[in-house]
This record gives sequence, C-alpha cells and structure tokens, in this order.
Amino acid sequence: MTDVPKTNLLDLDRDGLERFFAEELGEKRFRAHQIMKWIYHQHVTDFGQMTDVGKALRAKLEARAEIRPPSVHFDKPSADGTHKWLLGMDQSNAIETVFIPDKGRGTLCVSSQVGCGLNCQFCSTATQGFNRNLSTAEIIGQVWIASKHLGNKTHQQRKLTNVVMMGMGEPLLNFDNVVRAMSLMRDDLGFGLANKRVTLSTAGLVPMIDRLGDEADVSLAVSLHAPNDALRTELVPLNKKYPVAELMEACVRYLGKRKKGESITFEYTLMKGVNDSPATARELARLMRQFSNRMQYADAAKVNLIPFNPFPGTRFERSGETEIRAFQKLLLDAGVLTMVRRTRGDDIDAACGQLKGQVMDKTRRQATFKLKNTIPSTTQTH
Repeated sequence: MTDVPKTNLLDLDRDGLERFFAEELGEKRFRAHQIMKWIYHQHVTDFGQMTDVGKALRAKLEARAEIRPPSVHFDKPSADGTHKWLLGMDQSNAIETVFIPDKGRGTLCVSSQVGCGLNCQFCSTATQGFNRNLSTAEIIGQVWIASKHLGNKTHQQRKLTNVVMMGMGEPLLNFDNVVRAMSLMRDDLGFGLANKRVTLSTAGLVPMIDRLGDEADVSLAVSLHAPNDALRTELVPLNKKYPVAELMEACVRYLGKRKKGESITFEYTLMKGVNDSPATARELARLMRQFSNRMQYADAAKVNLIPFNPFPGTRFERSGETEIRAFQKLLLDAGVLTMVRRTRGDDIDAACGQLKGQVMDKTRRQATFKLKNTIPSTTQTH
C-alpha cells in the first residue's frame, strides 16, 4: 500500500479548504476557518499547537495534511530597510521576494514563476530564462514567510500593508494559482488586505486581463515602458502579439468593471537614450490623456516612472536625474498624474528589474545571454 501524499493546506483558498474538510475529512466546513486563523493570523504550522482544535481532528490533519511554506535559503537586509529572501521552491530552483518599508506602509513584492517566460530586454529576471509556474502554496508562502518574519498581525499590528505581484515571472501566465493566492491575501481569515492593496502587474496579456476583470477584484499595473508599437516591441516582445492599442482597450474594459474613480498604474522604466526623450514623454502623455478621457474622469491613468536598475551584461543605462525630472514635468504639465519610484534595495540587488533566483532554465535564454556577453560586440546600441 502506497502512502497517500499529504495535502499542503497553503494550496487551498477558503472555498478549497472548506471542501477539503467536508469531503476529505468528513468535518464541518467551519472547521476550515479555525485552521486558517492559525495558519495566517498566528503563523502556526504544527497541528499539535492548535489548541482549540479537537484531538481527533488534529489526528486526521496530521495523517492527511501539512502546512509547508517554501524553505528560506537566506534572507538579507538592505541599508534602507528593504529585506530580500531567497526561497527554495524545490531541489533545483529558488526565487526572490522583497519587502519594502515606507512611511505608513510596507509592500511585499511577490514572485509568480521560477524565472520568466517573457523576454523583456531590460529585465534581469528575463536573462535567467524560465522553469515553471509556482503553486498557490509557493506564492502565498512568500507572504506567510515575510509576515512571520515581520511579526505582522492581521487586523491588529499590520506591518505588511500591500502586496504587489511584481516579482519574478508574468502573473497572468500562472492565472489560477495567482488568483487563488490573491484570494488568500484579501480574505479576512487570511491576510485581510483590502482589494486595492493587492496589485497585479502584467506585461499585457490582453485575454487574461479580461479574465482577471471577471474573476478578481484587485488593482492592475501595466508594464508599458513605451508609448508606441515600434519601441515597445523592441523592449517588450509580447507587444508583437498584443500591440499598444489592443492593450489600452483591455485596460478600458478592466477599469469599466471596477468602482468609478479607480485607476490603472502604467509602469515606465526610463533608459538613457532609449525611451526618455521629450518627444516620447509627449507621446506618452497623449496616450494617457486619451485613456482617462475614455474613462470620463481624471487620473484614470497613473504613470510610475522607474529609473532603470543596471545588472551585469545589460546594454541599457539609467537615465540621468535631469532627464528623469524633465520627463516627469512634461507629463505633469499635460495633466497626467506621475510619480518617480525611489530606487530601494539596490545594494542587495532587490530593486525593480533586478530580481534573480536560481532557475534551471528550460528555454536556453540563460546560456544565450551569457554567450552574447562574452563575445565582443561592434554593434551600436541606443
């Protein structure tokens, strides 16, 4: 007789856990709620420590279930308070998760894949290639580990106030697991975050943006990085399949399903001599104004300018501070709400675009990037 593998309860949202208790354990569905509070509010993984759960039920849980977050390979604090964890997903793969404290808020940047299947030219994660999607347990486990480390108390002492699906990977290519994990982030029996405090960032998978609008009520961020197809296709190859006009229409549909007055954040990484010219800023301003006009209220589009964070082997450079502020001013003068993201955690390679885990690459992109950067190049970059 073979052993039946234990169910990792971190893989189940509230509905899934209720079904597990009713169908697998023959227990009342409300028992799932007790267990969720122990897992997510008290950070308890040992069924024996769950004092308000009867011995018979604890014995069933010991036999049939487990609570297994990812293993912590190492954690590293930054001088500015940012904290990075390298988390083991299996014997050969690891991902990175980053916590960024700020005045009155604490944001956790969560990964959705081991590596990334997309090949955005300016992103360090992309050079590592792709191995696989993360399970729900591996996604929510990142939040669980950070929450425990920080001493976060749901509904009480909240140090973790926001979660952004902006770590390694394209979240919409791992749709079901990501949506299930985001449900746990927002559930009062989970981490109890408000819908607007959970943000999913996508490179622009149009059909999945539509599906997300139907199935999850979270904030949306779009990695735009260029206001026209020629430049965006060079930086974000996915643009060939879903060009700017189609992407903006999907954003109109997404916001149309949410409360009036909410916004979409358009992320724009500024790279010297590539996408930081005044003409490009004016073109971006027109695109953003058109979007807000379609939604019929101001600030439907917000722009988050991200100074490029260099990594070994990249051909791109960060725009100068003068160019960054001039770019922002052109957008603000055009009536587009625009922020410049302060670079955090770059001393521990935890800044935006710098995340690199340990990826057993199935795409050969890692080897190609290394080869390209060992051969002297005579081509002119931007």
